[in-house]
Amino acid sequence: MLRFRSLGSGSTGNGTLIEASDGSHTTRLLVDCGFNLRKLDQRLARIDLKPEDLDAVFVTHEHGDHIGCAHALSLRNGIDVWMSEGTWLATGAPDYQGRLRLARDGQAIALGALELRPFTVPHDAREPLQLRCSDGDRQLGVLTDLGHASAHVMAHLQGLHALLLECNHDPEMLAASRYPPFLKHRVSGRYGHLSNAAAGEIARAVHHAGLRHVLAAHLSLQNNRPELARAALADGLGAQPSDMLTADAAEGSDWLQV
Repeated sequence: MLRFRSLGSGSTGNGTLIEASDGSHTTRLLVDCGFNLRKLDQRLARIDLKPEDLDAVFVTHEHGDHIGCAHALSLRNGIDVWMSEGTWLATGAPDYQGRLRLARDGQAIALGALELRPFTVPHDAREPLQLRCSDGDRQLGVLTDLGHASAHVMAHLQGLHALLLECNHDPEMLAASRYPPFLKHRVSGRYGHLSNAAAGEIARAVHHAGLRHVLAAHLSLQNNRPELARAALADGLGAQPSDMLTADAAEGSDWLQV
């Protein structure tokens, strides 16, 4: 069994919990840890879990809303943390006291009942990685923080049964926002973040009969609205907007079975 839920998604912090069970053991992976320790403890407690229930953390890149308390959590609870070498170096190469694990594009990672396949994405970070996760039967994609979907990205999204997908901004809202010009350019650029329309096109390209869930994530609080993200995904998937799901910055999402 493979399932996932967002613990919170947005510029204030990101974390996605993934569980896989092989009958005798449940493997729990936290993808990104963009909260402080107190908030992470609280968000895990909401679903009756503790940090020591985690088997590992995977950090996609070094931006604060993704790496958050990963180092402090690892030292406090003795948890392995996976990230690219570039991400580690970008954070100043801190000492993880033997708990750092380096991930590479395309190199499979065996983690209990989970298999992880990291892949590089175009984003303004040193060596960002996103993930394809499997329990040997079902396939889950985690895709946030990229400016556009390269051919390499799209190759890793084929045949998924569920996808957590960035729907960061509405271009008109971004253009009319109080963001300074440089930040508007960064967000909308080819190494920034996905617009709703771009996310809808990705959803269209990966859609197949076995795709069970697409969860909109990393919505900008200033430059997007959940109903706009849902409409874009629905258009891409040939579905109704009311059937689409979004991850909230504060509450995350419910469990979704892949």
